[in-house]
Amino acid sequence: MPAGRTGPRDEPWLVVIDLQHVFADQVSPWCVPGFAEVVDRLPGLVEQHRGRVVATRFVPPVAPQGSWAEYYRTWPFALDPAHTGLWELVPEVTALLPATVPVVSRPTMGKWGEELLAATGGSRHLVLCGVATDCCVLSTALAAADAGAWVRVESSACAGGTTADHERALAAMALYAPQVEVV
Repeated sequence: MPAGRTGPRDEPWLVVIDLQHVFADQVSPWCVPGFAEVVDRLPGLVEQHRGRVVATRFVPPVAPQGSWAEYYRTWPFALDPAHTGLWELVPEVTALLPATVPVVSRPTMGKWGEELLAATGGSRHLVLCGVATDCCVLSTALAAADAGAWVRVESSACAGGTTADHERALAAMALYAPQVEVV
């Protein structure tokens, strides 16, 4: 725990980022290689953070605005109501997490914001794992650090679009030390 931080509210919270079908399913255009390995590493992290775990989900917006409109022209499948099941957490994750674990759903790559802060009871000490390192994990880590949170990224419990993208994202986050620690 960083110097000067005491009390149960300041215990680190595990943020399980976007372990959803859209990133797991081989037929998805957003499939993340290494997804299964992230899920395999999850039980130990959940046990270490018992009672201090939150999951997140990327969900498409109802009506994309600004640059998101162009984004969804590139990825129209994401707005198709026939694909709503893609946005659910995979069963391996839901079976592992207690039913009381809050799930923060946002139509943004980064999950930091009032919803995540509320889900952690106001804690600004986060441990991140999940997918994709080069997108949602990176966006969450940098926004949280910019807001004054302490962020630890469990590199072996994250996966990127490619191994090279994963490594580049970890290197970029490491530049934000001491606010972001990559372990």
